[in-house]
Amino acid sequence: MKKVGIVMGSDSDLPIVEKAINTLKSFDIPYEVHVYSAHRTPDEAGDFAANAKKNGFGAIIAAAGMAAHLAGAIAARTTLPVIGIPCKSTNLDGVDALLSTVQMPSGIPVATVAINGAVNAALICAQIFALSDENLAKKLEDKRVQDAKKVLEKDAEISARFN
Repeated sequence: MKKVGIVMGSDSDLPIVEKAINTLKSFDIPYEVHVYSAHRTPDEAGDFAANAKKNGFGAIIAAAGMAAHLAGAIAARTTLPVIGIPCKSTNLDGVDALLSTVQMPSGIPVATVAINGAVNAALICAQIFALSDENLAKKLEDKRVQDAKKVLEKDAEISARFN
């Protein structure tokens, strides 16, 4: 199985990124994690992206806050799917990062999840990989069933309490 590259612009993004890591772990998807800045280490970020395919990656998650150019900088150097996680900051509650991540020019796409949406970023990677992996596809289906079961259990609890 190919692995997911996870890149964050700063180690302050780690609490968010760990949610993606834990989600990938739950599906037994291999990953590799790095801190590269689009602005402070552009050469390293670019080299990582440019060599990602030959290094066994199948998708890249890029998490950054504020100016949040990391996902776009990564996407500019690879044709692998790039999933951007805009991270919440204290200044504009992550809206600045969301806009920086989602507003990509035609030809350089970045799939963008919600602000701090690391779980969904990992699930998108799992869905991409599941296109050629029936076992992973089954795990995703099972997760959906379990998630629905949890919601219905909560519904039963609330209904019993208030109805």
